Amino acid sequence: RCSRDWSSDVCSSDLMLEQSGFSMWLLSSNSIWAYPTVLTAHTAAMMMMVGVSWMVDLRLVGFGKNIPLESLKSMFKLLWFAFPVSLATGTALFVADASKRGTSVLFLIKMLLIVAALLLMRVLRHHLSDMDPTVVSGTAKRLDGRAHV
Repeated sequence: RCSRDWSSDVCSSDLMLEQSGFSMWLLSSNSIWAYPTVLTAHTAAMMMMVGVSWMVDLRLVGFGKNIPLESLKSMFKLLWFAFPVSLATGTALFVADASKRGTSVLFLIKMLLIVAALLLMRVLRHHLSDMDPTVVSGTAKRLDGRAHV
C-alpha cells in the first residue's frame, strides 16, 4: 500500500509497524480491549477536546458574556487530560494501519494542523490570563479563529 512517491525506508518502517505483534493483536483480537476500546477511547477524547474548544470559542466571540473568562481556564485541564488519551490511542490506530496512514498526505496535513492548534491553544490560554474579564481582545479572537481553521 506504500506509494512509489515515498522512500522505501518509510514504507518498510510503516510495514514493520503494521506487522508488529501489537498491531496484529489490535486488529485480529476478539477481545473488547482491542480495537473497539481503542477506537472508542480515541473518539471520546476527540469529542472532549472539540467540546472544550467550542466552549472557549463561543465565549471568545461573544456568547455567554456573563461567564467570566477566568472560569474558562479550568476547561483547559479537560483539554490537557484528553490530549494524551487521544495521542496514545491515535498512535495505536496509526500502528494498525501504518502503511496507509504513513504515506497519506492528508494524514500528514492533519498532524501538522493538530500541532498548530495545540500551539495556538497554549498561546490563547496565556492571553486569557492577561485579559480584562469583561473584554475579549482582538488578538484572542484572531488566535481562536486560527486554532480552528
